[in-house]
Amino acid sequence: MDEPRNRTISRRAMLRAAFGGLSAAVLAACGQQTAAPAATTAPAEPTAAPAPTTAPAEPTAAPAATTAPAATTAPSPTPAAAAAAPTEAPLPQGAAGKLTVIHRTEYFEDAQTLFRNAVVKFAEDNGIQLDISTANPEAFGDFNAKMQAAVQAGNPPDVAYHTLSIPQLYFLDVLEDVTDVVEEAVAKYGPVVPVTAELNAVVDGRWYAVPFQSQTAATFARGDVLRAKGIDPLSLDTWDKRRDAALEVSDPANEMWGWGFTMNRSGDGHGFITDVIQAFGGRFVDETGERVTFNSPETVAAVTWLQETYMSDKYRPMLPPGIESWTDTSNNENFLAGKIAFTQNQFSVYAQSKRDGVPFFQDIVVLRKPKTNDGLVLESGANGWLTIFKGAQNIDAAKQLILYLLDPANFTPIVKVSSGLILPAYQNLWTDEVMAIDPNFVTLRDIIFNETAYTGQAYPAQPNAAVAAIDAQSILSQMMSNVTNGSMTPEQAVEDAHNKIVQIFEEFGLPQG
Repeated sequence: MDEPRNRTISRRAMLRAAFGGLSAAVLAACGQQTAAPAATTAPAEPTAAPAPTTAPAEPTAAPAATTAPAATTAPSPTPAAAAAAPTEAPLPQGAAGKLTVIHRTEYFEDAQTLFRNAVVKFAEDNGIQLDISTANPEAFGDFNAKMQAAVQAGNPPDVAYHTLSIPQLYFLDVLEDVTDVVEEAVAKYGPVVPVTAELNAVVDGRWYAVPFQSQTAATFARGDVLRAKGIDPLSLDTWDKRRDAALEVSDPANEMWGWGFTMNRSGDGHGFITDVIQAFGGRFVDETGERVTFNSPETVAAVTWLQETYMSDKYRPMLPPGIESWTDTSNNENFLAGKIAFTQNQFSVYAQSKRDGVPFFQDIVVLRKPKTNDGLVLESGANGWLTIFKGAQNIDAAKQLILYLLDPANFTPIVKVSSGLILPAYQNLWTDEVMAIDPNFVTLRDIIFNETAYTGQAYPAQPNAAVAAIDAQSILSQMMSNVTNGSMTPEQAVEDAHNKIVQIFEEFGLPQG
């Protein structure tokens, strides 16, 4: 792997970040909520599979002969089961001789079916008894606590596919070292992407999760609306250009507003404010991640720009009614209803537009984030993981299953039916076949291949718990509310927010004096 991908963090840094969440910060940096990967799953969760039956006495260190028992699977979720509120289910118990697999539900049932079918075929081809459960971690209640108890009891499941925080699972000491699996995958399929994968899953040079897929948020634009005004969507590479374009295409009389970004208290709102601040050169912390640097001329300039955007008569025609009180679903709803020309979200909004057959789906253009004032593009994708749990009794078979799932013959068909929600996590799996699926995949690849290890509000440092606490206290949305309600000037609001961030850091044992 090249030099940027050799960035790792020490065990001490991982422990410090565990409950602040490296992956949480990276995902929040993508313009989504901390728990945004769940947005790519089905809206309702199916109940977990039945508890496994008694396993054979002998462990299978590696796939056995085809004379072993035929693979059996847990029932696939039915629409009725998905509609019902799930009851807290027991965690499936691992056992020697039976490969136990848990995987999350997917937004598109076809993707979920292909994943399950691949696991079943692997088991059948290798004569391995199988217990496979289709359920989100939430179906088990406190998944992390139950997994920790299962590891301590010596009967954890073997493999899980999920988007949980690897730092948190590592902190709980429930993960097996899978460095050999990742190294084999890299040898076959090229470097792992995005570069932030290592910040999440590598501790002291060792991998504790196998990147299975990548995913990202993006900006979505109505190409038809923009082109009708002679505007090339791909030319809009700064916040100023996008704001001007949003104003030009706005037509309130016909319920078309250009601007679909809120500053309200929400994951989307905080992500948007962060993007603008960082585009102007503002930074929350220095390169150590321990010194607050929020109060700067650059941050004040960004807040002044936001004040102008939301308060001046000039830009009022591009603001949809009620945008000041939007929640995290409001921009999705307005975009899908054809009422806004720009918004930023997790890729589920694009997938939903395809699933629901919105009439302008073919005209949606996926854009990268606007450039910063110094020409950078601060964005990164995220990952879905395959993990093996510490003490699993079928580790060799689990490792072979993971490599089997990554084989393009099994993985690429999943990508084809996922509408951008499941993408390759290795550079060389972005084949011509994958790129031909959707013209917007060019932009997705550019985002996920971004060499800048963008870590959200912690950038240019690695995330830590203190940084992660900033949005938990809604400091940014309150700062902008102080400006828009006239109680503070931009300078005063930035200073006030800076002082609140300082207080957080000092409470985390990071003195700022």
